[in-house]
Amino acid sequence: MNNHPELIVMLTHNDVTVGNAAEIFEACKDSKANFWGFKEVGLPLEEMKALYARMEECGKTTFLEVVAYTEEECLEGAKMGVACGVDYLLGTLYFDSINDYCKANGMKYLPFVGKITGRPSVLEGTEEEIIAEAEGLLAKGVAGFDLLGYRYVGDAVKLNRDFVAAVKAPVVLAGSVNGYKRLDEVKAANSWAFTIGGAFFENKFDGTFAEQIDKVVDYMNQ
Repeated sequence: MNNHPELIVMLTHNDVTVGNAAEIFEACKDSKANFWGFKEVGLPLEEMKALYARMEECGKTTFLEVVAYTEEECLEGAKMGVACGVDYLLGTLYFDSINDYCKANGMKYLPFVGKITGRPSVLEGTEEEIIAEAEGLLAKGVAGFDLLGYRYVGDAVKLNRDFVAAVKAPVVLAGSVNGYKRLDEVKAANSWAFTIGGAFFENKFDGTFAEQIDKVVDYMNQ
């Protein structure tokens, strides 16, 4: 897809949006990251709308990641995404109703693939099953995929690499990218994008939030 996977800064920790997400964004809006997002839980909807509007105002591409497993909950998350005017809906288990809703409302849909359970999520299924599922969903017109590679119960590095190579669509590698070794693996897999949230809050890249963002972007662009 590209030589430099794009960082999506997620203002989330342990799969929940942090209460001071707006404050963090303001402190980091001039950092080198262009892609920003957070989860569907942790902030009231009106605060979510205001923060996404501010991100758009600052020229950012926006993402809402929904960790939900029933059709009703997933559709509710999609409706939140449309209400907030986000560019991309990440996550949800795939349902035709959500795909149709996203298409009707001009929001790009990148669902989870594989068997997903829990929060923080765990990914199960064979590599072959996960890739086959993705190919079937591409035929239905999804925009790409949210792959929880580092939450995989098997060989995460191999899954990430093989999935990106096999699936001809944008792939976001999400969850547990928490050090330079994993950044190297993300580069090698050459996905379209990847998310980091918790690792910034845990200072895994050593510095202020904005400094860590810039370190990661610079590292990926080397």
